Amino acid sequence: MSIKSKVLAVAATMTMVGGVSAVGLRPADASTPPCGTSCITGYSQEFGPSFVLDVFRQGETAGQPIILFHASASDPAEDFTISDQGSVDDFNVAGLVSNELALYYGSLEAYELEYSPYGVDSGLCLGVGRTAGNGTPVVLEPCGESGKTVWVVDTLDDNTNPGDVPLINGSDTNFSHPYVLHYPGTGYPTDSPRPQLNTYTLQKYSGGTVYHNEMWGENRGGQG
Repeated sequence: MSIKSKVLAVAATMTMVGGVSAVGLRPADASTPPCGTSCITGYSQEFGPSFVLDVFRQGETAGQPIILFHASASDPAEDFTISDQGSVDDFNVAGLVSNELALYYGSLEAYELEYSPYGVDSGLCLGVGRTAGNGTPVVLEPCGESGKTVWVVDTLDDNTNPGDVPLINGSDTNFSHPYVLHYPGTGYPTDSPRPQLNTYTLQKYSGGTVYHNEMWGENRGGQG
């Protein structure tokens, strides 16, 4: 049974979040034409939409690293589809996320990002292979099996640019210092070897704004 089916089975009477992501949508043409408007491309506030989420060497296997790479409408490694899965509270009732995560982030939206080269679902989603912590590699993992492939849209901390937000991994058990999608602070997308995304504790500057390498936005394909 998929994550969404599990959530619906135990939380049918709850109000589900709508089908559009809470992350800001902007015009883009980074998705391949076959994927079109079904696809999104994610990017870090640190580098902007010129560099987007990319499956390293287009590898369609569990454990394949996730990097940032030049945005291109001909690169299927950058094609992802988004699946809205409900709220953190829904996941908690279904036993898929911790009480700690639901305590503070229960009302927030959660979703999966499925690797979909040329618009074809792979069954593999952006996630982690073990419970998120500092430096846990972000890779492709089978969709729908656990909170490890779920990302919570942290609109409570979207205080550096409207539409860009931290993304908390669904395996998190620490509500006060959550582990979020993170780009290595000393890396640059053109470095060799390519820096791999990981999870890391949510970090803020002294003024309270979140580090730019932990803030994420998305573009919807086919709108450019």
